[in-house]
Amino acid sequence: GSPDLKAAREVADYLGTVHHEFHFTVQDGIDAIEDVIYHIETYDVTTIRASTPMFLMSRKIKSLGVKMVISGEGSDEIFGGYLYFHKAPNKDEFHRETCRKIKALHQYDCLRANKATSAWGLEARVPFLDKEFINVAMSIDPEAKMIKNDEGRIEKWVLRRAFDDEEHPYLPKHILYRQKEQFSDGVGYSWIDGLKAHTARHVTDKMMSNASFIFPHNTPTTKEAYYYRMIFERFFPQNSARLTVPGGASVACSTTKAVEWDTAWKYNLDPSGRAALGVHDAETPLSLRRRDSSQQQAIQGC
Repeated sequence: GSPDLKAAREVADYLGTVHHEFHFTVQDGIDAIEDVIYHIETYDVTTIRASTPMFLMSRKIKSLGVKMVISGEGSDEIFGGYLYFHKAPNKDEFHRETCRKIKALHQYDCLRANKATSAWGLEARVPFLDKEFINVAMSIDPEAKMIKNDEGRIEKWVLRRAFDDEEHPYLPKHILYRQKEQFSDGVGYSWIDGLKAHTARHVTDKMMSNASFIFPHNTPTTKEAYYYRMIFERFFPQNSARLTVPGGASVACSTTKAVEWDTAWKYNLDPSGRAALGVHDAETPLSLRRRDSSQQQAIQGC
């Protein structure tokens, strides 16, 4: 049921490329969690959710004899691609949030991409984080990056428009303008749902009531977070280790500061993209209305 797999098949057929699929069950992922936490050295929920399928996939890639892969880390941070950016109040705050996300990449997405692949001797390269590319992308007026549904502008609109060629299309239109799907959601919604169910069976309400005493620093607020923390502390009991992991509230991979953009979010704190209530839509395709000439001129001017 992976939405990413369905789209990847279609892209491979469209481009005529060789497509390799790797299927794993929720139980396969759960069985790998201890190894994942040992290798990536974090108890951050978002990172573990995404690192596990990446860890399993890296093993498969290495078994095929591949030594280096290109990965897309950084694009969502640079262009405001996460669904919570729909709620950015203005271009200044939009830009500040992209800066906050870029500066924290080493604690989240880059940590995941580096260590989940390195665990199997696989090298991941991240072209979106080329310094010259970052300088160009971050010099764009953030107004051109902002999401404006009434104008047909979705997340990462600037990047999508750069590849929107009517005469020689790079991708099918509905793929090019497909809604952002976070990796841990895109592998299949049953993955995160299965993790929550599994950890709920292994962490009791009594354990949660004592969480602040057991883990006074970055106290886990969910049973899933508590479960990961127990494993992390077993491998890395030093205080210096636990201090390397950031904390704070998050919705759909947001920073703690961005949670303030929507008051309703504080009642639905989960790093999954599906937590962006009123934004994430797994069923209905987004409108692909044609842009008027003024919009096209705006992006060309950037």
